[in-house]
Amino acid sequence: AQRLSFTALCSVSECVQRQYHLINEKKTWTEAQRYCREKYTDLATADNMNDMNELNKSVNGGGFQFVWIGLQKTGRDEWQWSSGEPALYLNWEHTQPEGRDYCAMMRNRQWHDFPCSATKTFICNNNKLIVIRENLTWSEALRYCRQNHVDLVSVHSEEIQRRVMNVVKLASTAEVWLGLRYSHILGVWYWVSGQSVCYQNWAPGNGTSEEDCEHTVRSGAVQSGGDHFHVRKQVLVCSLPLTSFSFITL
Repeated sequence: AQRLSFTALCSVSECVQRQYHLINEKKTWTEAQRYCREKYTDLATADNMNDMNELNKSVNGGGFQFVWIGLQKTGRDEWQWSSGEPALYLNWEHTQPEGRDYCAMMRNRQWHDFPCSATKTFICNNNKLIVIRENLTWSEALRYCRQNHVDLVSVHSEEIQRRVMNVVKLASTAEVWLGLRYSHILGVWYWVSGQSVCYQNWAPGNGTSEEDCEHTVRSGAVQSGGDHFHVRKQVLVCSLPLTSFSFITL
């Protein structure tokens, strides 16, 4: 059988374990967002109390200074993260938000709404991803990432998607394995991290059609020159091409 060549993307740290970086430069919220996206992943996102504890550590004891985080109010008067994720976890100071402003700062572990044009220091977050330049099948890539790093990458938000697309430019092959798999029994796609596929970015014609062979294992990949998920197949008992990719790890 023909063996195609792909690399993989592994994760070095869990997506939920974000690395935060205090930037001691004063910028508006929009300028801070641009800086974080260029040099890290995005302005800081905090989904839970563990994130808040790490955020507080990042200010190095200066908890009473105001610092931008990646929280903004949309035109629908809803708060969301710079990554596009809804703000399901909120940690407002008891008198906040006042409703007049559209950007958020953190001070002493709690959030305040503030004019976006103000210039303040800010916190970026980073999710480390590395390209593994070895030609492996999806199953081999999964085993490699789990033995040597954390896991094949799970792209569960626009924030991670942006990071993936920046990293896969370094791949030596046309496509890169993701930690995306299809369960024929359940009839659903899922991430190997255990998260359901709520964020979807399928290329046209991918991710929806049924396969003729029930024993075909379907996995997800991303083109190193594109920005959408693609279905790829591995043979179990059907006479389909055996595919191998590079891959990405967290």
